[in-house]
Amino acid sequence: MELRSLQSPTVTSIPKLQRNGGFLGKPLLCGQVLRLPSSRRCPDSRKFTILELRAQATGTSKFSSGTIGAIQNKADSKDEDLAFVAGATGRVGSRTVRELLKLGFRVRAGVRSAQKAESLIQSVKQMKLHVESPSARTQPYSLVFSPAVEKLEIVECDLEKRDQIGPALGNASVVICCIGASEKEVFDITGPYRIDYMATKNLIDAATVAKVSHFILVTSLGTNKVGFPAAILNLFWGVLIWKRKAEEALLASGLPYTIVRPGGMERPTDAFKETHNITLSPEDTLFGGLVSNLQVAELIAFMAKNRGSSYCKVVEVIAETTAPLTPMGKLLAKIPSQRVDPLPKESDVTDGPDPAAVVSSPPPIEKEPPQGKIMTTRPLSPYIAKLLTSPTPMSSTSNGAKGASAVDAIPAAPKSTLSIQTNLAELYSSIPNMKKRPLSPYIA
Repeated sequence: MELRSLQSPTVTSIPKLQRNGGFLGKPLLCGQVLRLPSSRRCPDSRKFTILELRAQATGTSKFSSGTIGAIQNKADSKDEDLAFVAGATGRVGSRTVRELLKLGFRVRAGVRSAQKAESLIQSVKQMKLHVESPSARTQPYSLVFSPAVEKLEIVECDLEKRDQIGPALGNASVVICCIGASEKEVFDITGPYRIDYMATKNLIDAATVAKVSHFILVTSLGTNKVGFPAAILNLFWGVLIWKRKAEEALLASGLPYTIVRPGGMERPTDAFKETHNITLSPEDTLFGGLVSNLQVAELIAFMAKNRGSSYCKVVEVIAETTAPLTPMGKLLAKIPSQRVDPLPKESDVTDGPDPAAVVSSPPPIEKEPPQGKIMTTRPLSPYIAKLLTSPTPMSSTSNGAKGASAVDAIPAAPKSTLSIQTNLAELYSSIPNMKKRPLSPYIA
């Protein structure tokens, strides 16, 4: 009797019979022939019944370098449509979550407590997302809507606890940080240090380990340069100083980043955008101004979708009544990048020029006229045309036939030149007692 194992572990010995008729729990070798004892040595071997054979792998498994590289690349690859939002229950964070869902992202909303996310979930449940149906090609007017809440995942995560951040990020390709010390806890002198700096730095470190594709950080005006009225915020236990420390940690991480420095967002409502249009400025330019939370959220979502247009930029944003309504792609194209994008994407900047393509174009090359065509230009003076049409001076010995042929060889003057010559001749003839003399000095 022969048996062949169906498993593929590593084994070095053949199973042995026990006295009670069972098998020892040792592994089998793939493709190895198993010979049971013959009936002569063990007469009762034909009465044995094999209930189960289990192959147990021993030792270490061996993989090729190509297999290991494929596993590593799969682990490093990120879901381009998955975003992680820290501070998702805040005024900017909750609006950012909804704007990301509108653009087709799936969102992992990082919150300290799932109970605090109840209002966020209810607002998302009221949203309906348009989804392309298979019949959209044949029926262009058929609309299919999908509940937005299906793309939202609430993740409990305390950013002050480093061990909780990595699992919370998951496979997100972009991380958005909208956290900040609460204004209600004004008497907590450690709030700006713990939240605006340490918690943000913990998130940056975890994102660096996870190798995310992009990190968007929301801070404030006046973080890097003292200016009023923004500097007044430092009375809140040096909040701008700690926000600047967080910016420096992001700059030093090596991650592709975008730093958004909004103006005052306390008073403007969501209807603020109906009368005020956003304007973007380079870093350390603005120290005052207002902008709504919704306008900042829309800008962040656009940056997450078009990462090439916001690659390694520091953007200061406010809204003004005098600002023209300009697409965000064109606004971002005017902000210089602090690092060259090594891999620009084709999908970047849907409503504006690609910043990577905005380069100084070489001066246009003037094409030379074809050699076969003669460029005819109008003479500036009628006398030049007269000289061209005048016959070449000839010697007295030359005959008239040769002179006529030489004159005929010269091209005729334009009609405008002939009319000028006629007018001059009439002018000279009208003057009394004036000797007529040739217009050309070569005519005797």
